[in-house]
Amino acid sequence: MASKDHTKPNILFILSDDQGPWAMRCAGNSELITPNLDRLALTGIHFSNFFCASPVCSPARATLLTGRIPSQHGVHDWIADGDMGADNTIGWLKQEKIIEYLKGMTGYTDILAAHGWKCGLSGKWHLGDSRKPQKSFESWYVHQCGGAAYYGAPMIRDGKVINEERYITDVITDEGLAYMNKMLENENPFYLGVHYTAPHAPWQNNNHPEHYLSMYENCPFESVPPLKNDDLRDQLKGYYASITAMDANIGRLVDWLEEKGLRENTLIIFTSDNGFCFGHHGVVGKGNATRPVNMYEESVKVPAIFSHPGRIPMNAVTDALVSAYDFMPTLLDYVQLPFPEGESLPGKSFKRLLLGDSMKERDHLVVYDEYGPVRMIREKEWKYVHRYPYGPHELYDILNDPGERVNLIDAEEQQDTVAAMKAKLEHWFVKYVDPHLDGTHEAVTGEGQIGLAGTAGKGQPAFK
Repeated sequence: MASKDHTKPNILFILSDDQGPWAMRCAGNSELITPNLDRLALTGIHFSNFFCASPVCSPARATLLTGRIPSQHGVHDWIADGDMGADNTIGWLKQEKIIEYLKGMTGYTDILAAHGWKCGLSGKWHLGDSRKPQKSFESWYVHQCGGAAYYGAPMIRDGKVINEERYITDVITDEGLAYMNKMLENENPFYLGVHYTAPHAPWQNNNHPEHYLSMYENCPFESVPPLKNDDLRDQLKGYYASITAMDANIGRLVDWLEEKGLRENTLIIFTSDNGFCFGHHGVVGKGNATRPVNMYEESVKVPAIFSHPGRIPMNAVTDALVSAYDFMPTLLDYVQLPFPEGESLPGKSFKRLLLGDSMKERDHLVVYDEYGPVRMIREKEWKYVHRYPYGPHELYDILNDPGERVNLIDAEEQQDTVAAMKAKLEHWFVKYVDPHLDGTHEAVTGEGQIGLAGTAGKGQPAFK
């Protein structure tokens, strides 16, 4: 009946799409209805400073899976070509090629599978060659590309192109539940990735059930900066409704584990690929919502909850700085598996935080982000953003200016801080970047990736 061995827990990894760190009630948003995310937070630990590796979906997802930063795995922007080629059924997306972007790279699911875990995926993949099961997943129900309509969603089931007429958030959950039910037939631990397309656009035009939309009909939306017009208010209503619909489906997954007696031997992780601004800084979108691309806190931070009753402390919150590139070493450490590439990759395990132990060393750590030629270093007190080669650059006093309203890059009294942070940033990236895949050499604009980056691209255009 799945795994009952506490040394080999089942793992339920829930990944949302474009969810800001502010977009949960347990994160302080009193307008959002998220009882099941709140339930997970009450039974686990909430990370208030969890950073994605890049503020856009495909590179962020690739880092979670491989532990490599974008300049090590070569996915620098959202994938606009390479998922399905001309066979995709998304009207607005014109693709020509099929590319396995992570070919030859080890994902943590490969290591889990090699040590007995059965691995299934339901939902968004968006890392190329969508028809082909990759990274040791034995069950493969995935979105053809990235975002699309919630009704009639373009999906892949058993290698076949289909359009799901039902609400895709419900269907992704149904497929996940079916996989877990199948796992009851053996004693192996399972890993299930449930990758929702929510709350990614579209939000309007009847893309979400009226039941959820009506919950926000009279919402004043004081949880975000003032919205400029009624169209944005309507979009935010859809954004919130999509999160509440996803939350209800997360409740179905947790209920199933409890009903089957597996909750105490299942690690549940909830996070998002990248963050999102909804009026923050005058922006609606993520890292590619501006030109040049941005590294705002709302774009680079994501919600993150880890819950495992009996092992992870209950109702805990930590403000430790952790990153998506720390995720793979942490997960493998948590289930006591080796991390063969660990010495060459930047991530460090924060397992001790999950177990409720103090990690003083993390108080002095910094996190790094990149989006093509834009790079960021973030300490507890300061954030520095460097845009290669010519800028503009940014420096923010996060302690006194958490809203990043005053750019101190030209302040005479802060030039020593600028120099010190730039030196740290460059030293770190020189240490870990694969020169064949260095994002500072790529013409990433936020319009999408259409081919292999660096020398692997053999001179062909890699970005729109």
